[in-house]
Amino acid sequence: MSGIHRIKIVSLLTLIAFMGVHQAPVFAKQSWFHPFTLLEKKQTFNVPKKYDTPQLQGSVETAAVDSAASISWRHFFSDPDLVALIERALANNQEFNIEIQDIEIAASEVREKQAAYLPKVDLGLGGAYNHPSDNTTEGVLDKITQRGFYRYPDFNLNLGPSLSWEVDIWKRLRNAKEAARLRMIAQYEVRNFLISRLVTEIARNYYELMALDTSLKILDANISIQEAAFLKMQALKKYAKANQLGVNRFEAQLNKTKSQRAETVQSIVEKENRLKFLSGIYDEKPIVRHSDQFMTIPVHELQTGVPTKLLENRADIRQAEAAIKAAKLELKSVKAQLYPNLTIMAGTGWSGFSPALLFKTPQSLLYNAMGNFTVPVINRKAIIARIHIADAYQTQAVLTYEQTLLQAYTDVLNEVSNIRNMQQAFDTKKREVVLLEESIGTANQLFKYAKATYIEVLLVQEEKLDAEKELVRVKMDLVGSKVDLYRALGGGWR
Repeated sequence: MSGIHRIKIVSLLTLIAFMGVHQAPVFAKQSWFHPFTLLEKKQTFNVPKKYDTPQLQGSVETAAVDSAASISWRHFFSDPDLVALIERALANNQEFNIEIQDIEIAASEVREKQAAYLPKVDLGLGGAYNHPSDNTTEGVLDKITQRGFYRYPDFNLNLGPSLSWEVDIWKRLRNAKEAARLRMIAQYEVRNFLISRLVTEIARNYYELMALDTSLKILDANISIQEAAFLKMQALKKYAKANQLGVNRFEAQLNKTKSQRAETVQSIVEKENRLKFLSGIYDEKPIVRHSDQFMTIPVHELQTGVPTKLLENRADIRQAEAAIKAAKLELKSVKAQLYPNLTIMAGTGWSGFSPALLFKTPQSLLYNAMGNFTVPVINRKAIIARIHIADAYQTQAVLTYEQTLLQAYTDVLNEVSNIRNMQQAFDTKKREVVLLEESIGTANQLFKYAKATYIEVLLVQEEKLDAEKELVRVKMDLVGSKVDLYRALGGGWR
């Protein structure tokens, strides 16, 4: 190619690039490129500056705003058996491992989008054979050339690289890549949310298992008491100091308690199996725990910090925020499809109709360059439809963010109030159990001297059993509320 031809090609490419970069923005300001106006919804953060909840009785208000969510779950839970169970779950839980693969998929999508706005270079090797009719100009020329040196002019070989590059004038491809990166970040936050949920769910089930063990222990103790009372009633009947009605009532109460024990044992089996499922355990060994310490587990007030800390600690809020940014960039990327598009293509290599001539230079050397400057015309309706879809996704992302934020704030308020009320209920119920424990001894003494009926003894025993089981339930609600508040504040994934 002569120097004049090279100058023409360079001038053409320069003119195309100048039109794409400098003149296209002017065109884009015209109404033809903006057939509608989109009102992108903005997210709002309208929660109060602090939580309007009273503190637990006896607690001291501090000026610190650090949230308990910043504490690692390994330090939040002091039970080494529970910590070991959580660590095993994070290694084996199927749902968590599935989410890890979603992160890998999102990372691959980022790499794919990143490669989209880079030049593409291909290396091609091809061959073609085209034999024209003998009664055509090409056929006559073939006969003439076959008499000479070139025997097979119908055959052609091509070898060389080719380049194509879409110039990302409007950042359409780069915005799509950044949107994919933010979706990958959102997947990381989903992973963190799953960790938080898994950690707190295992902790709650672990404490519920301890509570069931405590209830079983209470039932066994009451069964022993009721069996002794039943035998005593049989002895009194033998000496005509009681009747069959009293014996039957004591026996019925004993059977009722034994039935509750069987139900509790089944609940323990189910709770253990649930923990094994969450932890990915397949063996039949019991879950290691020290249930005798359950009723003495301390429940201290957690530092809630301020509502703005939820933005830093709640993984679901961070995920929703990343989804908003991704949706906005996706909308910009789709809108850019309406604007003029510049594509540059070039190629070089060797071409010849004989393998012996393929690599002869410069005779077999070829090169070309071309630029396309296009504007969508016929398919504009499809692009506009995609823009409306992207705008709707962006609005959904904002609404989801606001809903998640409001839910997080509400969760904290509910759990703080629950801890306070459950602490009061536990103290009151504990006093009730002590009084009923004393009443059983009093009732037995009065019954011994015929100052009380067996009905009164039965009622006191049943009330004490119900109060003890209720005490365990309230303690479980109290401990569970602490775990739930830790999760509501955004803890459990660090």
